Amino acid sequence: MEGTTLDEMRAELRGPVTGPEDPDYGRRRALYNAMIDRRPAAVLRCSDAGDVMEAVDFVREHGLRTTVRGGGHSGAGLSVADDAVVLDLAPMRWAHVDPESRTAMVGGGSLLGDLDHAAHAFGLATPAGIQSTTGVGGLALGGGHGHLTRRYGLTSDNLLAADVVLADGRFVTADEQRHPDLFWALRGGGGNFGVVTSFTFRLHPVDTVGVAVTLWPAELIPDVLDWYRRFLPSAVEDLTGFFAELRVPPGPPFPEEIHGQAMCGVVWCWTGDPGDLEEAVAPVREAGPPAFHFTARMPYPALQSMFDDLLPPGLQWYWRGAFFDRITDEAVDVHNRFGNSLPTPLSTMHLYPVDGAAHRPGPDATAWAYRDAMWSCVVAGIDPDPANADALRQWCVDYWNALRPSSMGGGYVNFMGAGEGPGNVRASYRGHYDRLEAVKAEYDPRGLFHATVEAAPHDA
Repeated sequence: MEGTTLDEMRAELRGPVTGPEDPDYGRRRALYNAMIDRRPAAVLRCSDAGDVMEAVDFVREHGLRTTVRGGGHSGAGLSVADDAVVLDLAPMRWAHVDPESRTAMVGGGSLLGDLDHAAHAFGLATPAGIQSTTGVGGLALGGGHGHLTRRYGLTSDNLLAADVVLADGRFVTADEQRHPDLFWALRGGGGNFGVVTSFTFRLHPVDTVGVAVTLWPAELIPDVLDWYRRFLPSAVEDLTGFFAELRVPPGPPFPEEIHGQAMCGVVWCWTGDPGDLEEAVAPVREAGPPAFHFTARMPYPALQSMFDDLLPPGLQWYWRGAFFDRITDEAVDVHNRFGNSLPTPLSTMHLYPVDGAAHRPGPDATAWAYRDAMWSCVVAGIDPDPANADALRQWCVDYWNALRPSSMGGGYVNFMGAGEGPGNVRASYRGHYDRLEAVKAEYDPRGLFHATVEAAPHDA
């Protein structure tokens, strides 16, 4: 972008504009994933829908590329692109709760912690991820699963309305009655249809939850997975637990003698009577003697923020995801092999349950295309040292490729990594892809919003 255009932007738009020569440029363009290093033409901070409308008109009329950043948590770094204008919604961090209707309206730049905090004051919550620093927007538009999914569905299943600035600069509200095709697409179809400036979510009665963390030595991965794949689908929906492979981090609640050891484990959340937690997780010993088992009652936001300090912004990340309708013996063998060869202390693999309430909407109710999936898997190579980036990528891609024959052929769009290509993008939307293309053609016919995994600069 020419300097004169940058000057015009500063003169015509209200929000602060940061260009490459400004001292805070490095901070403004930084992403949660430090493996992504891109140099946008400018970063424009938007405080409200009016700012966004003016910004969209400006970039369209000047023929500029643009991306939209909510929380900046995208593993593939889709919210920042080289030579593009970043519409940064970070100033739009707010959440307003109506306890009588059990709804929350949330700004487009909000993080999960903002929503969790505001709703918890009224003993309410909605399903949304497992880490409070995640952006609400990207998570919800891609579907969104977390600790409450078996009980209350996906984040997008609980989306009641969205305020959207379209590519032509119009402001619309999309819900079941107004712009229903757009509303369908926004629930799992990703963020390429417009700039969502606010979300309205349904809330549920969730206050203090039961939490348990159970760890076993990594050599027990086959036994634990065999038990887990049989136990969890038959458990009541008040109980959920994601399976993980990890090296035990130093610090509480883990005793010093297991710090750094390769383990597998399950992080449990119980939304039933807190007094029944111990009984609900008692079957864990059927998988083999745990090396560690911890239970507690805690406010739901405390569970949501348990991993924040372990995974701060600025780490090197490379991840890929896949859906599974079953955990096959072949997949167990793959998990055993790669779970016992984690490349760095923070690298991990998670299996998130996406059954229960997430199965109740019809297969075509929203753009989320995997209502028949039982688990959403993410393989994540993570480390603070850029020198380990190649090793992280290679371990992640090898693991993912080894799992592919046992998968359902597509992946959760929020777990896509750079360089996966259009074939896997199409597979991740299954039969909904053509309908999503039609909605895109109606609301953004010139492709102003086109941040995709295959179109993004190849960082792998």
